[in-house]
Formats: sequence, C-alpha cells, structure tokens
Amino acid sequence: MIRDERPGYNERLYLLWLGMVAALLVAVFQLARLQLGERATYAGYSRQNAVRFLPVPAPRGVIYDRAHRILARNRPMFQVEVVPGSLPEEKEEGVAVLQRTLDLLQRPPVSLGQPISMTVPISATGVSEGIQLLFDDPEAIWQKVEQERLGAAYRRILIATRVPRAVAFHLEELSPVLPGIRVSVEPVREYPAGSLTSHILGYMGAIPPTLKNQYEEKGYRPDQKVGLSGVEASYEDFLRGVDGEKEIVVDVRGNIVRVLGERPPTPGNNLVLTIDLDLQRKVYEILRRHLELKGAQSGVVILEDVRTGAILSMVSLPTYDDNLFARGIDPDRYNELIQDPWRPLLNHAISGIYPPGSVFKMVTASAALQEGIITPRTRILTEGELWLPNKYFPDDPTQAQKFVCWINKYGGKHGLINVSQALEVSCDIFFYVVGGGFKEFPGLGNDTLAWYARQFGYGEKSGIALPGEHPGLIPTSKWKRLNYAESWTTGDTYNMAIGQGYVLVTPLQVVNATAAIANGGILYRPKIVYQVVDAEGYLVQDFTPEIIRRLPVEERHLETVRYGMYLAVYGPRGTARTVALPGITIAGKTGTAEFAADLDGDGRIDRDEEGNLPTHAWFTAFAPYEDPEVAVVVFVFGGGEGSATAVPIAREVLAAYFGVVPTPLQEASPEGGD
Repeated sequence: MIRDERPGYNERLYLLWLGMVAALLVAVFQLARLQLGERATYAGYSRQNAVRFLPVPAPRGVIYDRAHRILARNRPMFQVEVVPGSLPEEKEEGVAVLQRTLDLLQRPPVSLGQPISMTVPISATGVSEGIQLLFDDPEAIWQKVEQERLGAAYRRILIATRVPRAVAFHLEELSPVLPGIRVSVEPVREYPAGSLTSHILGYMGAIPPTLKNQYEEKGYRPDQKVGLSGVEASYEDFLRGVDGEKEIVVDVRGNIVRVLGERPPTPGNNLVLTIDLDLQRKVYEILRRHLELKGAQSGVVILEDVRTGAILSMVSLPTYDDNLFARGIDPDRYNELIQDPWRPLLNHAISGIYPPGSVFKMVTASAALQEGIITPRTRILTEGELWLPNKYFPDDPTQAQKFVCWINKYGGKHGLINVSQALEVSCDIFFYVVGGGFKEFPGLGNDTLAWYARQFGYGEKSGIALPGEHPGLIPTSKWKRLNYAESWTTGDTYNMAIGQGYVLVTPLQVVNATAAIANGGILYRPKIVYQVVDAEGYLVQDFTPEIIRRLPVEERHLETVRYGMYLAVYGPRGTARTVALPGITIAGKTGTAEFAADLDGDGRIDRDEEGNLPTHAWFTAFAPYEDPEVAVVVFVFGGGEGSATAVPIAREVLAAYFGVVPTPLQEASPEGGD
C-alpha cells in the first residue's frame, strides 16, 4: 500500500473534511428545495397555523311594541372557552390549565378593581353567583379536547357562560399562563317586560339536533342560537342579520397578534309589534287578580282591532319569564316548567283547545238565518227541557232523550223567543231546535253547521305569525265515523249547536270570529307584527290588513246577530248586563262550557256534589256597538259561569282600553246566565 508522505497530510482529517463538504452540500440542496421548490406549500402551512378567521356575530334585531318601547334587545355576556389546538399537548399540563381555570370560575364573585388571589378558597356553593358551568371536571373537558383535536383543533369548546365581568377580566390578564383558555363576549337576549310578553316574544336557544342540517344549509354556525318560540322563531329570518368575519394572526399560544382584515356584520331587522305594552300590563294584572280571587289557575284575554285584525293585547296565564332561557335556564327549573300540569310554556291563547259553549251560538244563529231555517221574527217555544224522540221508536216516549237548557236547573224557562232574544238569554233549547231540528222543524243539520263554522275560522289555523297555533276541531259525520266507528246522531248536532260535544276551539278563533261579526263579515288574519324596519330605520315590511275570507252571511243577518249580542248586555234578561260601561256601548255573548277532566288526579272525572261537570267561563264582545273598534275574548279554565267570572274581567279590560272609570256593577240577570 502506497502512502502519501507529504508533510501535514492526515487521512482521517481528509475523510472528515470530505464528510463535512458532503453534509453541507446536502443541507444546501435541502434548503434550496424547501425555499424554492416547496416554499408555497410550507408557507401555506405556516399561514394556516398563524392566520385564523373568526366569525363576527351580527347584532340581532330589536323588538318594540307599537309605541316603540323596547320588548327585546341584546346585551353582552362573557363566556369562557377552550381552544383544543392551543392547549398544551401533554395531558398533565393540559389538565392543570383546565383545573386552574375551573378554580378561578368557581371562586366567589368580586368587584372590578379588586385583585383575585390565586390562593382564595372555593366558595361554599362551589359556583359564583349567576355563572353557569357546562363542565365541573377537567378530565371531562380533556376528553372533549382530544376528540376535537382530531378534526377541529381550533373550534372552541364552551365551558362557562354568564361569567362575571371581574372574573372574565382576570382570566384575560392570566392568558399568558393559561394557554388555550379564551374569554369571549356573546350577545344574549334581554326581555325587559319578562313574563308580560313571553308567550308573544318567545325565546332563543341552541339549534335543535333534528334541524342542524337545515340551519347549516342557511349558513348558521353550529354554536349559533336561534329563535325557538314566539316571534323570535317566526321572524328568525328577519331578525338574525348576516355575520361578519375577522382575519387575525395568532402566536404559538393562540393569542391575537394583529388583525389582517375585517368584514363587518350586517345587523338584523327590527320588529315593531301591534301590541301595546301599557295595555298588556293592565290586562295581565286584571286577569291575574281575578284568577286569584276565583282560585283558578289558567286564563286568556285577547284584544283585537276589528278593522284590521291587529292584536292589541294577548295574555295567557300561567306564564314564564323568557329571560330564564336567554341567560341559560337551569335544568331543574326547566323540568319544573315542563312538568307543571298547567303548562306555563304553552300559549293557551293560540294552542289551548276548549269547548266554546254558548259563544259558539253566533255561528248557529248566522247559519240558520242565512239558510232560511229561521227569520229574525221566527219564534220558538222553549220550555226549559226538550225530549228528542228515538228515531227507531218515535212513538215510544220512554225511548226519548232529554235535553235541557241551562235555566232548567233554576226551575225556569225562556218561553216564546226569537233568535235575538235567544242570544240575549243564551237559550239552549232554541239552538237545539235550530241546529238539529225538532219534529216538523227541519234544522240546519251537522254538515251545514260545520261548513259555516269553518267559514267563521273554526277548525283551521288563523295563520297568525306565532308558532304552535292549533286548528281546533269542528266535527262532521265522517269524522265521527272514522274516529269512533259510530254514526252521527241528532243529539250530536244538538250539542254542537251550543258549542258542546266534540267542538274544540282556541280563544284566538273566538275573538277573530267576533271581530268578523262586528265589522260586517270580514274575517281578517290576526297580525302581531306592525312593521319590519332595518337598522337604519328604513321600512322593510309594512302592516297590511289581510283578509282570509268574507263570511257567506248577508249583512242584515249579521245585524240581527249583533243586536242579539247588544241585548245580552242591555236587554232585561241579558246574561252579560254587568259588563256595561259609562259612555261605551258594548255587545257581547257569555259562554259556560262543560268539560270532562281529572284535575285532582284521583282517576275519576271531576263532578260537583250534584253530579255536574266542571265548566269553563267564556265571554266575547265588541265595542262600541255603533262603530265597532275592538273585540275582546275572556276565557277562564274551570272558571264556572261566564256571566259570573269572565264578564267582570272583560269589563275591567274594556275600561282600561277605552280609558273610562267603571261605575258600580249593574244588577245581573235574575236567573244568572251561562
């Protein structure tokens, strides 16, 4: 082997030098490849890690009453969230950050400017006043973090809402030592009137899982809140606005370094309702006070403008405070509400269905006049009771079925009366005969009566812009055959003619039908929203009266019915005499509807000592009689006689509407009244 004998030559040093040169060439090549060949790719990765797009929620539209008093607005609420991608990757470190955050959230609230010591013990209650923790165990949060890291590392996990301002600010100050913990400000709804308007306004909440895809198609974020009831739900598309977006640069801890750009949000539109808040408050207090006096639990009052269909006041009791849902309702409190047998979350004005009793008699009267079954002068002898012969054994009196008038229990009768007088005294016998016939008198018959009832808006939704409206029930012979496998009988028609039997209606349907009688036969679609305006105050949608249909009843026949309602208040035997007010002429109709229920939970249908079923109290009216302006309906669940319970409520409500001072109550009908 030949060796190089030159001075200073070292073979090992030479090989080392060659290795260094080779490594340098490889490094230069790799650097060139990264800088030149794949620069765009890695720059994209870097930008993806540093640059993020944050949604900027659009302010939701404000809701006003007809006088532009605020009914629903937005207020800021602090929330605490975890960003999985910014939390330490080691479980021990990550759980420690989460535990420290929960400790801070569970300390007693402090005022602004007061330092929060890291050694302050957790309060006895474990949670600051008002705060709502979605997690109380750091291990549970960590499991959620690990799940999100696989596909949505920067999708924030909400861990606490309703965080006090002082606590939120302190967490912001500690952000350098709490990586992955973020404080955000979420606009939430505030309803200044609370329970006064909860059934009308409704509330907001998380997107229901069954509707998630539907909302995502409309551009909603998974964590967005949406209207779930009331006008918050029915006018969601108008109120929501369009979210903006902010492009930001963050450091390795996820802290915002700078803002690259921002697209501002477009605020939602504002709503102006037809409701008058002052009137709503008065009606609420009147109904609440009378329910307490009566010992009743549920009732409804609605006022409607008969000239346009605008709803001026709608009160349903019992009720709830929609601010509970805006702040995030406690599960125990929510369970109390949904398990309450009187169903405070239900708007009984549009969703509750009840037998109408005698307030239905205006339909029977109108139909009989229009069909020529009777004229305004037709008089029928009413003896307080009626024996309907059995159609299979017409000559056998023992097979006949007895039908009685309400006055029969007082030992009285109404005698020979016409249709206006029958409305005045609310005679059941008269309407039995007119509706179902008797001997040679033909009567309307079920199918004809049902057709007219639907023309008055019964048995169908009115289309008011509130979710949850019930169509009620107007039965037919076909309906009974399909549901009970039984034939329709004349007795069924008798019951239907006086608003009993299978007939079920909502209070809104009753007041809307009354308004149609008052205004000369126009059945309007009830409206709850007067205007939609944008954030700048420009009109987007104006109130326009909408006609559902014109009643197929001639004006002269409606005038006869209106006169009967006038006699109910001012006639010598009127059942609603106590509703009269000074300076305002009122026309109305009382109603007392029997119903079968087990309210005490003993497994038996409730009856009084004499075996009578409990009754709902109804009253509907319009005023002034000469130039109708407003219609009202009062309903009290299990309230007894309409003349005794519902009429005094209507009297105070109409006095509040017209701004008059009621005089001492007039003498009621000597027989009482239904």
